Amino acid sequence: MPHDPYAWIETSLATIHRANWYRSVQTIEGRPGATVVLAGQEVINFASNDYLGLAGDERLMAAAIAAIEEFGTGSTGSRLLSGHRELHKELEKAIAFIKQTEDALVFSSGYLANLGVITALVGKRDLILSDQYNHSSLKNGAILSGAAVIEYLHCNVTALKIQLSQQRQNYRRCLILTDSVFSMDGDLCPMPALLDLADEFDCMLLVDEAHATGVLGKTGAGCVEHFGCTGKPLIQIGTLSKALGSLGGYVAGSSALIDFLQNRAPSWIYTTALSPADTAAALAAIKILQQEPRRRAQLWENMRYLKTLLEQLPNLKLLPSESPILCFQLPNTIDALQTGKHLKDAGIFAPAIRPPTVPTSRIRISVMATHKVAHIEKLVAVLKQGNGEWGVGEV
Repeated sequence: MPHDPYAWIETSLATIHRANWYRSVQTIEGRPGATVVLAGQEVINFASNDYLGLAGDERLMAAAIAAIEEFGTGSTGSRLLSGHRELHKELEKAIAFIKQTEDALVFSSGYLANLGVITALVGKRDLILSDQYNHSSLKNGAILSGAAVIEYLHCNVTALKIQLSQQRQNYRRCLILTDSVFSMDGDLCPMPALLDLADEFDCMLLVDEAHATGVLGKTGAGCVEHFGCTGKPLIQIGTLSKALGSLGGYVAGSSALIDFLQNRAPSWIYTTALSPADTAAALAAIKILQQEPRRRAQLWENMRYLKTLLEQLPNLKLLPSESPILCFQLPNTIDALQTGKHLKDAGIFAPAIRPPTVPTSRIRISVMATHKVAHIEKLVAVLKQGNGEWGVGEV
């Protein structure tokens, strides 16, 4: 019998099953919102990144429909060929305005933005220092760049400074990579200290604002605004698919940076431009963000109320968080899966997050502006009922 070069796939799948790491999709029916229909069951949705509840907003839908009627369904090519529309430039100007940067560039996804920007900025003669809890897109962008990559301990400025002191002089350019809000923990990067180190050691700093855009800061501009770092020399990456309720990614920074990326970022140059519908929906979301600050204020009211109630539950230990992402750890993957199932059976959608996505198993709760008090109180009541019974306890 000839050797089957694909036989390893079944073996690998079996290993994934044994480790309780196997994943499969769960079908959501209808529009997104604070409640959704999941496999025929209506559940309160604490699993969404739609922080402002805009993904099902009539105004975004109307903007997308109008763009389709005027421009069609697809962009038909890359921005440098047939794909550019004035709508793209309007969106980039709007992003630059809220970020208070000279310019911005829109990508077809946040993942593509990170891959393209990182690989354009550094190469084989350079060094990347990356927070160990960074998103997959930052980690893979670092690998693809060909630069030397060193991961530093999560949010540990001292460890980062030691690495810079030992390594910086050996490389041409240096890029520090970090999420601003860490998506599976909810904590924030120490941005002012990172900027100080970047200045001291002649480094570039790239922050991924995916879970901060529309959420943090006085105007919702993100962690950069939250920390009072607007106007500082850094590179801001983000997504249009979370608080802004659409699809796509962006980079915001100096006009020279954007001009350079238009000529060197492969995932922008060689990818079909963002669709007219997604572009128009994101533009509508930014307008709502600017015109309706109460929506963001409601998000934070909901987050603070839920956090206060969760902190009163015995045995439930929340991870440190300064965002609408609240997580509590569980001893192992089996307990996490069981807890997620019990929550779903009780009408709560807050799935288990397991390795290798995170180092420890947990339930991730994502708060939305459109959650009602009753939604929050039901979640807490269900957790209280099962506290200590479903493995919800100290790790």
